[in-house]
Amino acid sequence: MIRIFLYRLLRCNRAGAAAEMVLVTPFLIILMFGSFELGNYFLSEHVVAKAVRDGARYASRQPFTNFTCPSSVNSTIVTNTQNLTRTGQVASGGTARLVGWTTPATVSVTMSCTTITGGNYSGIYKGMTNVPKVKVSAIVPYSSLFNNLGFTSRTLNLVSESEATVQGI
Repeated sequence: MIRIFLYRLLRCNRAGAAAEMVLVTPFLIILMFGSFELGNYFLSEHVVAKAVRDGARYASRQPFTNFTCPSSVNSTIVTNTQNLTRTGQVASGGTARLVGWTTPATVSVTMSCTTITGGNYSGIYKGMTNVPKVKVSAIVPYSSLFNNLGFTSRTLNLVSESEATVQGI
């Protein structure tokens, strides 16, 4: 009798699909949430790259009088560029483009000068010996979708930089 029962039990396949589903479900859930997190990371990285380009574009369109070669940028331009990069507006106090982007100090604005040699330039660089280039860079801590569940990273940062020649427009 026991032998027949074991034989029938081993031959029965009605619960096979449920057992397979129990084994596969954790991997599917991990794959799904991992995809969400990866998508959030790439979106955040894109937001930082776009913000840094906007900041460099803004700073490069300021008058030449705000830039003194070899390495001096007007402090108002630095503050405005940091605000624009972080919040999308020149005025201080706006809403950050990303959740973890809390301070303007994560944005640095530096300048370098390229010496003009061997030519008599016309246009916006006429009479200049140095052309200022402004570089905007940001290091933003990454904020995970699952911070509330304890999945935090203190070492993962979003890093981007952009450089533009000052046009004095």
